[in-house]
Amino acid sequence: MEVQVMAASSSLAKGHCVGLNLEGINAARVTRRCLLSGRSVCNSVRLSTTKARQLSCVGVKNTKRKNSVSCPVASFGRNQDESAGRSCEIDSGGGLTKYSDFVVVGSGIAGLRYALAVAEHGTVNVVTKSEPHESNTQYAQGGVSAVLDPLDSVESHIQDTIVAGAFLCDEETVEVVCREGPERVKELMAMGVSFDHSEDGQIHLAREGGHSHNRIVHAADMTGREIERALLAAVRRHPNIAIYEHHVAVDLLTIQEDTTVTCFGIDTLDVRCNQVVRFLAGVTMLASGGAGHIYPNTTNPPVSTGDGVALAHRAHAVVSNMEFVQFHPTALADEGLPVQPPARENAFLITEAVRGAGGRLYNQDMERFMPQYDEREELAPRDVVARSIDDQLKKRNEKFVYLDISHKPADGILHHFPNIAAECLKYGLDITKDPIPVVPAAHYMCGGVQTGLKGETSVLGLYAAGEVTCTGLHGANRLASNSLLEALVFAQRAVEPSIGFVRYMAGMQFNIDEASTWPRLVAAKLESSQSEAIISFTKLQRKRLQQVMWDYVGIVRSTERMKIAQAALAGLQKEWEEFLFDQGWNRTMVSLEVCEMRNLITVANLVVSSALVRQESRGLHYTVDFPELVESERLPTVLFPSTPVKSTLSTQQVHTVYKEPSSRLS
Repeated sequence: MEVQVMAASSSLAKGHCVGLNLEGINAARVTRRCLLSGRSVCNSVRLSTTKARQLSCVGVKNTKRKNSVSCPVASFGRNQDESAGRSCEIDSGGGLTKYSDFVVVGSGIAGLRYALAVAEHGTVNVVTKSEPHESNTQYAQGGVSAVLDPLDSVESHIQDTIVAGAFLCDEETVEVVCREGPERVKELMAMGVSFDHSEDGQIHLAREGGHSHNRIVHAADMTGREIERALLAAVRRHPNIAIYEHHVAVDLLTIQEDTTVTCFGIDTLDVRCNQVVRFLAGVTMLASGGAGHIYPNTTNPPVSTGDGVALAHRAHAVVSNMEFVQFHPTALADEGLPVQPPARENAFLITEAVRGAGGRLYNQDMERFMPQYDEREELAPRDVVARSIDDQLKKRNEKFVYLDISHKPADGILHHFPNIAAECLKYGLDITKDPIPVVPAAHYMCGGVQTGLKGETSVLGLYAAGEVTCTGLHGANRLASNSLLEALVFAQRAVEPSIGFVRYMAGMQFNIDEASTWPRLVAAKLESSQSEAIISFTKLQRKRLQQVMWDYVGIVRSTERMKIAQAALAGLQKEWEEFLFDQGWNRTMVSLEVCEMRNLITVANLVVSSALVRQESRGLHYTVDFPELVESERLPTVLFPSTPVKSTLSTQQVHTVYKEPSSRLS
């Protein structure tokens, strides 16, 4: 991998800049700066700051063979017959293509909130990998942090966020999110989201680790589920929005002209019909969630395989702070339950709010241990609590610790945590009487696609919101319940520039021969023995990748172990790709298993490469070789793409389109 490193002056603080080609680290050199919404980042594709805040759309009209791009707002009629459960459409030979003003990748809180807003100005296609409700939002238990108590203050929320982020947060972003957050929460309530209220009729505000005040708006311990319910209902009612479920994102459709990359949409695989569907749109919004499944134990649903970050990176978007992977301290440890549950695809989360309500952590001898690690005890930020638990487990050679809330009144426990109580009771554990066995699990990516304050990326026409992004809010560690808040704020902030880009491009016309620019991908159709062999070997390599990441790039790291991980990842990637091609695979084929593995490899490499650059311990990145905070290292790690020495299946888009410079988009 070729690495390009420089310190960039930025409102995001100053940053390490790393150019990745996923071929192995072998060089360090200074590269030029470019501006992204007033922030200096390192990038191989220059984004004009005069357009960054305003542009983001190229509408596409269909002709017989060529697509003439013109771009009035809402220029494309709503696609017909596109509700969930539709029958498979017939591909007459030219490929299936859907047109809209906006295409949204992901159906969590960020994607749905954005879709509802832009749908007032144009047509929207939402593509989602599984059922529309299957997202990280659905599994969020705790709530949304917002200053709604007169005794609280925005300044306090800002300070709590910066402290939890180990002073790596972008202060401008933090202020924007904390100040705009209360209004975004009120909008959810107006849309029908039912949050818990106290006996006096006021919104009930909980407290979680790292917060100095009670400011967590919640719906029992199922907040994400309630938000997802209300947003999905509103989306399904909207006449300008069509949802395409079970459509897996394959690659963004981009054209690079000189150093400017523009996105025109996305290719997807309709898994149920086993056919490739192309979505062409003016603006593409990435809201695809996280990448928890680069680790074997994660609270994320199975769809969280880092698709958005991988797609964006291959499309030459700037990516930042990938070393900061948050491990939630308290996922349910199935090994400690009286009755063993069946194998799970994702760990069951025990919300931070349990500790906020007075829950205490004990080792298996029922000795309380947090006071010896941090004066904030169980209310310390997640990175501190996760490392403390990890230290206990290693010192005592145990598989889990206990979280006990049974000293609190049973009625209150069952009222605030009904979902957790029911899940534990299924396996013989009464949380009103017994401690809960817990263990850390991969939970949240604080790094991701770099965005400006309007959700804009370094690729024209491509916006991003939610966990897939790095906005600068979280710094080196996310404060509890700031994730749903960030998604709401940036989904809304991206609306105006998205529409502005449409209007800016209105009347501009240039021809794109879709067929020759982006030749059609095809759903893999091999002999059954070949397909079975590919699926089996891909599952094996996926498990190997997850174990490598947990063993060598987990909660506590070292330079030596991360280099072992880097070499292991390179080896398994090579083995996997060679196996595919030996079985008759080619670069234009797609399948669910191969798409996910390709993305997991990309994201795992980004995490390891970023972690190796940071020579200090800060927030979620703790390394025994550099155990202290270093002020000169208080910089974001900025990853920008460089051309690979050798293009591989995992490292580049299937179609990388370059055009001679012109003035059309200047």
